[in-house]
Amino acid sequence: MQLWTNSEQQAVRRGIYNLVLMKKKVTKPTPLPLQVTLSVDIGGTGIKMMALDNAGKPLTERIRALTPENPTPERVLKLLEEMRAQLPDFDRVSVGFPGVVKNGVTIAAHNLSPKWAEFPLQETLHELWKKPVRVANDASVQGYGAIFGKGVELCLTLGTGLGSSLFTGGHLCPGLELAHHPWRKGKTYEDFIGLRGLEKYGKKKWNKLVQEAIAQTSQLFNWDYLHLGGGNAKRIDFELAKNIRIVDNDEGLLGGVALWRNEPAI
Repeated sequence: MQLWTNSEQQAVRRGIYNLVLMKKKVTKPTPLPLQVTLSVDIGGTGIKMMALDNAGKPLTERIRALTPENPTPERVLKLLEEMRAQLPDFDRVSVGFPGVVKNGVTIAAHNLSPKWAEFPLQETLHELWKKPVRVANDASVQGYGAIFGKGVELCLTLGTGLGSSLFTGGHLCPGLELAHHPWRKGKTYEDFIGLRGLEKYGKKKWNKLVQEAIAQTSQLFNWDYLHLGGGNAKRIDFELAKNIRIVDNDEGLLGGVALWRNEPAI
């Protein structure tokens, strides 16, 4: 039987010693403390809430209530407080709002009430619940939950109105409000493919209009991926291209954690 030489034995010992050193250096990362996010999605038809963990995974069932008639800030805030009481304690709040939002202030909400103009929603909820709050456009929050984080990605929410958000490399391009942009015959995208358009033209023509809007936005933004959400996305009956997908309506809640990585807090 051939024995190893001294040099070979020394090499083996060095290898074992190095492996031991490597194992000692490998340490498991310290887990982050649990930060419970109360995620809120305010819509023209319904309001939803859910508690999320650090990774954006649900800690509770989603609860939903109908948006009040004549949804003024006072009425919506009253309902939010009633819904909040049904969920466990939380550390911070993310809110998706169906309108233009700047620095936590709602500039306008065409599908709610004129009283939302210049309303300090972020500050108001902070004072009410004594927790850090972040408020952004609802389509932006849904986008955070839906995007892949690469290339140019457009998110459209087909609900009471039309929500829109644009991302490049996972970063939001703020301020996009495609809904009220003139599209054809002096009317806007929302007039044709929002709920009003669906009710006016019927499902068959509405689907054709959605297809035309998709083609138009492709030429306008040259997006790599298109994510379609909102309650009426389920009414789409035409075949989608490989880079277009329908996302679950709960993405508007699940994006609440990502909002904390991208928007300033109060």
